[in-house]
This record gives sequence, structure tokens and C-alpha cells, in this order.
Amino acid sequence: MLPAARRLGGEARPILVPVPLAPARRRERGFNQAELLAEALSRLTGWTVSPLLQRSRGGPALARLGRQQREQVTAGAYALGPGSADLTRTQIRVLIVDDVITTGATGVACAEALDAGGAECLGIVSFARTNPLAEHT
Repeated sequence: MLPAARRLGGEARPILVPVPLAPARRRERGFNQAELLAEALSRLTGWTVSPLLQRSRGGPALARLGRQQREQVTAGAYALGPGSADLTRTQIRVLIVDDVITTGATGVACAEALDAGGAECLGIVSFARTNPLAEHT
């Protein structure tokens, strides 16, 4: 993840934004894996981690869903958190951190929420990428 994060972040020193879990999923797991990955990247880069996003609604687990279903479930599922200021005033650059990219639907939904709030999304980094040939349709 580190080389990809550095390549995407460049000289910008972006804020690392972990993909949030729905509150019920967070309670069930006891942690957010994307947040742990963002914290590890922060230690290696010196970049700040900020939970700018919140999951605005729950939904089914995405693991067994196909591309179209994932897009439907994640569309509009993320929003700026209540503590997030109007990002257009600060013109911040962000890098989204997730554990696994399957179809990219989650990352797109997060990027859209950040963009709507005024942040410049430089990209998405993840620990793993599933095999697109093995994805459900």
C-alpha cells in the first residue's frame, strides 16, 4: 500500500480517510480494518488520519453481492461526518483507505461524498484487490 499511497499522494500530504463501517458492523467486529490500515500508513508517511466520512445507512454485507448490487447498496451510503467542516474552505486533498477493492463501488461512493463536501480525492488505496475474473456478476 505504501508505494501506491506515495504515488497517489505525491507532494500533497493528503489526509487519509478510512472507509467507515456501519455502526452495527463496527460493534460486531470491534474494529474497523480500513482505519487500522490508515493508521499504519500514517505512521509510515506522517500523513494525518481523519474519519471525515460516516456510513449514513447500513445494508447487507457486500461479500457475496455482484457489481450491480454493490453499486445499488453503496450509492448514497456515505456522507461527511457531523464534525467535518465545509471542506471547500480548506481545499484539502484526501486519499481513501480501504481493506479490499472488489468492484470499486465503495470507493466511488466515498469519493462522491468527499467531493460533494469540497475535498479533492486523489485516489483510493487498499490492502488487496480481488480477482476481477472471479467476481460475481
